[in-house]
Amino acid sequence: MSVVLQTDATTPPSDSEAPVLSKRQVAVAVARRGGPKVLEATVIPGVLFYVSLRVSGVGLAYLTAVAWLYACVVRRCVLRHRVPALLVIGAVGITVRTLVAIWTGSTFVYFAQPVAVTVATGCVFAASLVVGRPLIGRFAGDFWLMTPEVAANRAVLSLFRGLTALWAAVNIVTAAITLVLLVTLPVTTFVLVKQVSGISVTITAIYLTIRWSHRTACSEGIVRAPCRAVVPGR
Repeated sequence: MSVVLQTDATTPPSDSEAPVLSKRQVAVAVARRGGPKVLEATVIPGVLFYVSLRVSGVGLAYLTAVAWLYACVVRRCVLRHRVPALLVIGAVGITVRTLVAIWTGSTFVYFAQPVAVTVATGCVFAASLVVGRPLIGRFAGDFWLMTPEVAANRAVLSLFRGLTALWAAVNIVTAAITLVLLVTLPVTTFVLVKQVSGISVTITAIYLTIRWSHRTACSEGIVRAPCRAVVPGR
């Protein structure tokens, strides 16, 4: 399901023009548009790393995760498809992590680097608010097909600011959880538990993001919420 939202930056469409979308439909649309990108850039490399680590050791795990991300980038470039921001960040991040880990010969350093990167990412989200360019506005197009007019809507810009603050906090919390797990668990257990905890935090943040976005879109007339049936006597 792909929905193109069209509205004027200052004048919302009439009720007859706005599509009717529930939060569940929005979640499905976001999952269909952004889910494959998240799987490609984060979940699959993590699973490949864990499987390779259990089967053959850390050397193959490094190689498998790096090879997957670069293969995804090359495939998109060859096919002249847009390379998602998440994939670029993932490829650059894993390259730096792997090179530093090989240089130091430490798996702890490999897993500790994302903690620093996640903290830095949270700081970047926060800094983007300070300079007036909320970072969520840059990523929104990867998850929802949005016209320039909708992106310029005042309420939508306010939404971008709020969601940027939310995801800044999510990154800091994720970094803290990862650090605690890293210093208390063996490597193999850490990799698995980190994936589960990270997904749990992310799903919670996504739920809040969709709920907040849907409420804003309804209040601006960009979409309409389905009418609820009224049961007599209630």
